[in-house]
Amino acid sequence: MNRRSLSATWRGRLPGLALWLILCVPITATFASPHALQRWAMLAGFPLLGLAVLLRRRWPLAAVAIPVVPSLVVSEQLATGAYSLALALLGYLAGVRTARAQPALWFFAGVAAAGVPLCALVSRSLWPWFTFLTALLLNVVLPWLLGRYRRQYAELVRTGWRLADRMEREQRAVADRARLRERARIAGDMHDSLGHDLALIALRAGALELDRTLDAERRAAAGALREAAGTATERLREIIGVLRTDDEDAPGAPSAGSVPALVGRARESGMSVTVETAGDDRAPEPPAMTGHALHRVVQEALTNAAKHAPGAAVGVRIARSADRLEVTVANDRRPDGAAPDPVSGGSGLVGLDERVRLAGGTLRSGPTPEGGFAVTARLPMTGEPAPEVPAAAEPTAAERELAQARQRVRRRLRQTVTLPLVALAALLALMGVFALVSPAWTVLDRTAFQSLRTGMPRAEVESVAPFFALDSPPDGTPDPPRGWSCTYYGVDSADTSAYELCFAGGRLVRADVVHRRDVP
Repeated sequence: MNRRSLSATWRGRLPGLALWLILCVPITATFASPHALQRWAMLAGFPLLGLAVLLRRRWPLAAVAIPVVPSLVVSEQLATGAYSLALALLGYLAGVRTARAQPALWFFAGVAAAGVPLCALVSRSLWPWFTFLTALLLNVVLPWLLGRYRRQYAELVRTGWRLADRMEREQRAVADRARLRERARIAGDMHDSLGHDLALIALRAGALELDRTLDAERRAAAGALREAAGTATERLREIIGVLRTDDEDAPGAPSAGSVPALVGRARESGMSVTVETAGDDRAPEPPAMTGHALHRVVQEALTNAAKHAPGAAVGVRIARSADRLEVTVANDRRPDGAAPDPVSGGSGLVGLDERVRLAGGTLRSGPTPEGGFAVTARLPMTGEPAPEVPAAAEPTAAERELAQARQRVRRRLRQTVTLPLVALAALLALMGVFALVSPAWTVLDRTAFQSLRTGMPRAEVESVAPFFALDSPPDGTPDPPRGWSCTYYGVDSADTSAYELCFAGGRLVRADVVHRRDVP
């Protein structure tokens, strides 16, 4: 490895190294802990945070889970100054780098559920679990939501730039089509004028070829002139075909009767296509312009369905009346559940809209509520053009896609704001319910309390005591002597007094009733 590549490698790793050093600062500042287990948890934080930094791009949720473990070792309530910064920054990066919200929500729900047995076993109370949930919400979920907002805003900006590029290409395509239409108009004029003149020349040459008053040499020359005129007519027809626009129908253009052939070829290629006809069966055949527009609508819609939703079922519906023909081609959502790319680089629908407009009809296209895509054309059954919708009344495809992108971002932003509010409301409601029912879980039976004697092993005492204890003693209760560990149980669910059981050296040293005291 040369010096330049080595320098580039180090420059690529500097952001990760800087992030690791920043995350290690709170651990260094709070390293002095009186408990050996907590000191080991903080010491293990240095390599664990390094691993989290390495995984932050490829597995962002795993990077968030790594500092959760030593943080719970330090405090079962997850509220630790040593790892709060790591949880917040890694949660924010996870929000930026995760495309879907469901895995993160399942992860948060799993962490919250794991806190229930942890708080119950360590603290013998469920009140610390509410502190755990609050810390999880503020330290991890809220930064994750900020990262989601950053990601959605960036997606909107990228979509805007892509749509701006597409609109620019569409404008160039419109200008190119205008030039091609002018070439087609010139081609039509050439065909009408020159073709007529060449036909007259060929007719007169044929008359001279059959004139018996001329000698054989002149009749041969007239025959050669007739053949040259016919050859010129064929060449003119070829030139007209070259000058036509891509959406101009050449001689012998397909009609409405060619739609079954299109569907047949699509089925032979593996597409699932169904055809439904409705309306008046006695309706006359559509004009040539309408028939060709119908052919182009079905052809373009089937092509788009095969390109953007492979494997999806496609339905073709043709409804006829005395004065109008309506065709709808709709495809279902892709079988893999993925949505098609909202920004397409082709101009097929733009050209199709022009073809339908020239036939006197209107065209609508867009996504369906079921996640598919539908193209609908309304065409006249008479030679008179149908009333046209002003171009300004219908937004362009790029404008519709930009509006849809804005709606998606607004919906996600509403979810981003609503989620923490709903979580906070649910947390407050759960705390209220727990405050009503939890006192009954901490009541020690009077008979069991009277059977306790000093010197009993702690395990024997805890076998007759409730699993859950009071979160704190009554107000005004003095602190126990040094080296004693006291647990408090309720006397009655409505009483403010409490049973005090103090242990030292693994044995019961005091069993008393303490009362609430008014502290000045």
